[in-house]
Amino acid sequence: MATFAITGTASGMGAASAVTLAAAGHTVIGVDLHDADILADLGTAEGRETAAGEILARCGGRLDGVAAIAGVGPSLPDAAAVMSINYFGPVRLLELLRPALAASGAGRAVVIGSNSATTVPMIDDELVELALAGEEEAARERARAAAEAMPAGLRAMVPGLSAYATSKFALARWVRRTAVSPEWARQGVLLNAIAPGAVRTPLMLGSTGPDGDPDAFPTPMPLGVFGEPEDIAFWVHQFLRPEARFTTGAILYVDGGTDAAMRPDAQPSPLTL
Repeated sequence: MATFAITGTASGMGAASAVTLAAAGHTVIGVDLHDADILADLGTAEGRETAAGEILARCGGRLDGVAAIAGVGPSLPDAAAVMSINYFGPVRLLELLRPALAASGAGRAVVIGSNSATTVPMIDDELVELALAGEEEAARERARAAAEAMPAGLRAMVPGLSAYATSKFALARWVRRTAVSPEWARQGVLLNAIAPGAVRTPLMLGSTGPDGDPDAFPTPMPLGVFGEPEDIAFWVHQFLRPEARFTTGAILYVDGGTDAAMRPDAQPSPLTL
């Protein structure tokens, strides 16, 4: 059996993933702000270092997989915190844990992105570049400025919308670039991302309520139902399995068809010379 570290295990997709992996007989090291094996704030540099240090101590420097699931939504008032938690948190934690994943001989890492990266038309290109360059303080300032520039009505409802979609877009880019680098690929550490759509987590239910209508959702829901945390946990498990040995740099949409409905011809796209 394997040892996995999972962030965001106090609720939602993280909790469902922890249950799924534990039920399969694996050892799960949970990280969250509360109700977890390791208490750490991944929105801060200190919290990331603390989480990584405690994970490494518990696994003895050898880790079979990491699922970076912790995140916040667009309703968070502070757009800077959205960037720190959703992008810089998982990126730095995975960087710190990569040697332990390589030590296992078949390390697996999966991060939770979002279909908002491709279905929300508010991606801030400058913010993406700041994130990918590792400029956290500059990215935080840019995110706050962009939020202030949003129309007042939209800002009142979802102040972190641009930062949320942009953080997930940048995270997907980071996964694609990093997964094929020698430090990851040639060390046998596979890195992939899941892009969920509307999933009934506490984060989403805070906006829609328990009786939300999928057909009234702002984006298309072709299946006519919302996802459940277990739908994401299933794919987290698949990406972490040793049998998933020829998949890296993938972005898997688990969104009930929303991205396909909104952008049916976006993928595949031909290589141009």
